[in-house]
Amino acid sequence: MYCGKNLKEQNIQSKIRLAVSKLRFTIFRQNTGFGWVGNARKVGRSTVIIDNARPFTAGLCVGSSDLIGFKAVTITPEMVGRKIAVFTAIEVKSKTGRLTEEQKTFLAAVNNAGGIGIVARSDESAIKGILQWITRMQS
Repeated sequence: MYCGKNLKEQNIQSKIRLAVSKLRFTIFRQNTGFGWVGNARKVGRSTVIIDNARPFTAGLCVGSSDLIGFKAVTITPEMVGRKIAVFTAIEVKSKTGRLTEEQKTFLAAVNNAGGIGIVARSDESAIKGILQWITRMQS
């Protein structure tokens, strides 16, 4: 069950995915998590024991953004007509949500490498951040 804050962020994510797709971005929801894998056996209605358990992590890394993807762009004179994919990371936050240090580091790494790394609190702020990146690239 999701708490209200998470549900709100999920709604924001859905709106952002739709909005950026109209700008021809390919964006995916990127989940992270931790669990256990091994030989599971059920011992009750809601109880499972995992024999030979080992830890399992999913997702890119700690701090990686909620939405990741790319934007295909055509680059200039020496490579006219060729396209490259610009990595895109969108960290979705509610109106009051705060970035962790790991999230700040991840977004900084994306931006420093020439990608698009933004924080978005709405579909409008996601589009604004992307358009700012496009404007910087054109100047």
